[in-house]
Amino acid sequence: MSHVGHDQVDKLRLIVRVARMYHERGLRQNQIAQQLNLSQAGVSRLLRAAGDLGIVRTVVVSPGGIHSELEDEVAARYHLADAVVTDSDDLLDHPKIMMRALGSAAASYLETAFRAGDRIGVSTWSETLLAAVDAMPPLKQPVGGRIVQLMGGIGDPQGQVQATRLTARLADLVGATPLFVRSPGLVGSAEARVSLLSDPFIREVSHSWQQLTAVLVGIGSVEPSPLLQLSGNAVPEEELIRLRSLGAVGDICQRFFDASGAHLDAGLGERTIGVSPDQLRSVPRRIAVAGGARKYAAVRAAVRGRWITTLITDLHTARRLVDEP
Repeated sequence: MSHVGHDQVDKLRLIVRVARMYHERGLRQNQIAQQLNLSQAGVSRLLRAAGDLGIVRTVVVSPGGIHSELEDEVAARYHLADAVVTDSDDLLDHPKIMMRALGSAAASYLETAFRAGDRIGVSTWSETLLAAVDAMPPLKQPVGGRIVQLMGGIGDPQGQVQATRLTARLADLVGATPLFVRSPGLVGSAEARVSLLSDPFIREVSHSWQQLTAVLVGIGSVEPSPLLQLSGNAVPEEELIRLRSLGAVGDICQRFFDASGAHLDAGLGERTIGVSPDQLRSVPRRIAVAGGARKYAAVRAAVRGRWITTLITDLHTARRLVDEP
């Protein structure tokens, strides 16, 4: 350091000394000022200099289970507003545990996701969303507004109870009014759908679908979930075979898409009582909760096709999304 003047060396030595007293020994600024016969303003100037010169560096160390960097990578790569990643590596063989982990990650995200007066659509055929509302505490600040079911589904009574419970419970937690869809999700013909849409109840709901400010959805794979099969609301197997042959890999609210995220109708749309793809995609905030190996192709397609703006998923799925060529 021969080229550095004595004064500068002394100054550096003092900066390092103050920094060590403050950061390593935990002394307060006024104690350091007393010991070194400096003013408190002088001590705080020296500490600032320690940061500016790189003598003290701030490192944010994430505790285990927090994956901020990976979340940022997923969000940047797929143009998402937000990504939330929950631990999963050892849980991949246990769909139930995975579901609970995703559910509790979603629950804590949702505590701050909604705003006063929000009109929130919810896709009711999702076990992961059920796990999320089961894990969620009531909001301290109720949002008011509405919780609107995004698709019909009077199939098996037990399935309908699940769907109603999800909508009602979420409404209860966020302090909103629930709005239910009192009809099947899939009807026998286009005519049946047209006549149902003229029902005043259904008209009110479909009007609400056009005014949503946020949606909370699951992502389905083309292998229907046990809950969907149970509800009697699943797309019939022959329809699924046809959808798969067209390249379908997943759905949101029974609106199917291929691996690139392009919407595939296959004639189902004219028999579906539910939010339309255009209505869905024009909602400003679209939060999806999904993970696990079985859902990977569907999740990847949903983010590729910009169906969602926030993804809550597991570590393994997030890593695969980032490693995609």
